Amino acid sequence: MTDNEVFRKYTDQESFSKIISYDSVSQMWKHSVSVYGENKAVLFDGKEYTYNQLEEDVALYRTFLISKGIYEGDRVALFSPNSYDFVKAFLALTTLGVCTAIFPAHLDEGAVFGCCKKFGVKALVYNPALEDKIKTVKDNGICAISTAESSDTKTSALDCKGDRDCVIMFTGGTTGKSKGALLTNQAVLQGTKNGCYGIKDVFNQRYILVLPLSHVFGLIRNLLTCLYTGSTLFICKNNKDMFKDIAIFKPTILVTVPALAEMALNLSRQFKRNMLGDQLKTIICGAATVSPYLISEYGKMGVNLLPGYGMTETANLVSGNPRNQERPESVGYLYENQEYKVVNGELWLKGKNLLKEYVGEPDENASAFQDGWFKTGDLVRFDQDGLMYIVGRIKEIIILANGENVSPAEVEAKFNELDCIQDSQVFEDRDDMGNHFLALEVVPRNAELEKIPVEDKESYLKKELEKINSTLLPYQRVSKITIRKQDFERSPSMKVLRYHKC
Repeated sequence: MTDNEVFRKYTDQESFSKIISYDSVSQMWKHSVSVYGENKAVLFDGKEYTYNQLEEDVALYRTFLISKGIYEGDRVALFSPNSYDFVKAFLALTTLGVCTAIFPAHLDEGAVFGCCKKFGVKALVYNPALEDKIKTVKDNGICAISTAESSDTKTSALDCKGDRDCVIMFTGGTTGKSKGALLTNQAVLQGTKNGCYGIKDVFNQRYILVLPLSHVFGLIRNLLTCLYTGSTLFICKNNKDMFKDIAIFKPTILVTVPALAEMALNLSRQFKRNMLGDQLKTIICGAATVSPYLISEYGKMGVNLLPGYGMTETANLVSGNPRNQERPESVGYLYENQEYKVVNGELWLKGKNLLKEYVGEPDENASAFQDGWFKTGDLVRFDQDGLMYIVGRIKEIIILANGENVSPAEVEAKFNELDCIQDSQVFEDRDDMGNHFLALEVVPRNAELEKIPVEDKESYLKKELEKINSTLLPYQRVSKITIRKQDFERSPSMKVLRYHKC
């Protein structure tokens, strides 16, 4: 069983001693209110709310939920964009012992109704901004409860058990099919606690929220770890105003994905100042492969960019890398309360942070679990110091005509070692005769490319890529290289969308 002692030397000792375990969101939230009551908890739309003020609103909303027939053990959907009302409603539901199915705000009317039926929710709590998407829900007799309403009396949080169902989060999982991962309170709080490790100063910080709270990275590492540590969360009302908000709020920690970190770096160079603010100390970066280039370049700016690894199914956080400057390719050490083994290169896990099940998906559950082990679908290796490296995903493996297996991520990592490559994608293509071959497309990092004193930069870049190609094993080599003028298509979580196999 893993433990967190390996992170001790990377965290201030006073902070390390304050990182304690809670069984439930209720238990954690009660502690935060009692200790950090007068601290600012949330800033949104020009208003500030202390922990005490937030708890008062949560307590009133608990009463309102009860008046609508919502009780401990019920399953309720939450449909809201990032907002103060989302935070209020989420805390009210989970501290009543309700299991909250969090719906992404971009779902259309039919999908909202379909998910309500699939997950068997008793009611839908919705933000009035999304009211035009809940007509079908109302027409079919599902109780719809607005986040804008409340009560004039308070109800205290319940003492929920760790094994109580807490949230259902959307995930592509190990197969890519969208489904709902059910996480208990114990799992959510293990992920929340894990977010504290490997950072020198983690308590009483200033966070800014740009990730969707319907995504596990936004909910657990951005919102809940913030509230766990008595920190302040500035919620961007519109991500188009992100840099303006940053200039005003001056965050010390940013939780983000590599594509946004790359964009901020490019803008910082363009405007010759740190667009993420001169008080930013730490970037928590994940949800996609983190380039060592980003770690290095932010390090030069005095910002510690920390990569890690996790999944929705693991309550977000499995590992984190406090040795990022020394081993930038690694996703770090595994966090506590996990068992692991590597089976044919694939990481299998057991632990407190694991999902309970995929809701209403017996076939998916049967394929994802074996003898109590969760099969992540990720191919990994460990070095001599116990640091983990992701080398690919099973579902992305390309099986060549000669029977050789190629992991695109493993090959892409080689090309991405060039500072002038931002992203790459290796895929199986075919010619006019139907013959299959490996192809490579790259998105160049133009700021780095411009530094190279050659006139024909595209020819230069292709030559550099060919040099790397020649060092690969024969079956890994690509037969076609394309330099893209535009970025790859990306998912809502900013992951590169892979091409379908031929």
